[in-house]
Amino acid sequence: MGTFDTAVIGGGPAGITAAMYLVRSGCSVVQFESLTLGGQVLTTDSLENYPGYPKGIKGWELADLFAAHLDGLEIERRTSAVLGIEGEAGKFVLQTSEGPVNARTVVIASGASHRPLGIEGEVRLRGRGVSYCAICDGNFFRGRPVAVVGGGNSALEEALYLSKIVSKLYLIHRRDEFRAAEIYQKRVREAGNIELVLSSVVDSLHGESDLEGITVKDVKTGALRDLAVDGLFVFVGMQPNTGFVPASMHLEKGFIVTDNEMRTSIPGIFAAGDVREKLCRQVVTAAGDGATAAQAAFVFLEQLNA
Repeated sequence: MGTFDTAVIGGGPAGITAAMYLVRSGCSVVQFESLTLGGQVLTTDSLENYPGYPKGIKGWELADLFAAHLDGLEIERRTSAVLGIEGEAGKFVLQTSEGPVNARTVVIASGASHRPLGIEGEVRLRGRGVSYCAICDGNFFRGRPVAVVGGGNSALEEALYLSKIVSKLYLIHRRDEFRAAEIYQKRVREAGNIELVLSSVVDSLHGESDLEGITVKDVKTGALRDLAVDGLFVFVGMQPNTGFVPASMHLEKGFIVTDNEMRTSIPGIFAAGDVREKLCRQVVTAAGDGATAAQAAFVFLEQLNA
């Protein structure tokens, strides 16, 4: 079994960019992505803040363009899951669902997943009324009442998308003010079928086989209110996909800590994109992280060869 110069874990904007930069630098690259190339971009209806598309671009269109950038490049593509990383710089061994893979350096771009509410019935009703992706599941609720939970950019973006196809939308946020950009707040307040339910949290879910409604609780007064909704879309933050990283790696709230050059606390391992501890998690910053991680990995490989 041969040894790759770099193993890239993830196929979102960060992983795609890292793989592209590395192979163009003459490195041998194996890339792991268990799903379709594109990552979270595929679950986004439209991007309005990615440079070069002043009128916006659909998430799936941008994901296709990213994937097309790898066409013709000599990248070993694997769909197996990475279960762990062992060894040291120059001699890493990735334990995967299809056996071990050797690599001299590693770029972790495994991204993050939507954080659940953590309440009774959420797991049981997932896919039966509870969703974490409006563009994936929104059409199932066309002309029906739904609720969205969250107060950041993602929550309001998804609420605006859903408001165009549902009959009524309750936007639930535990604070009395949103954290999202002002442009999204303005659009939400102007939408005729969005009702703001602020200073409130989801207290319980109703229904056995399918979601039949929810109860929200006012965090200031404790008052309970039943909402008759068929769908609940949850956007309350992200949790990093880091279950496979070495136990010795420095993490902050589960996210990988890096320096400005995407170097982790373990020499030879780099991290990029949403899996990294940072302020801004956007497509454009993920791509930038990927390019930086690739360059840092290339320099590291050159030092190993010296």
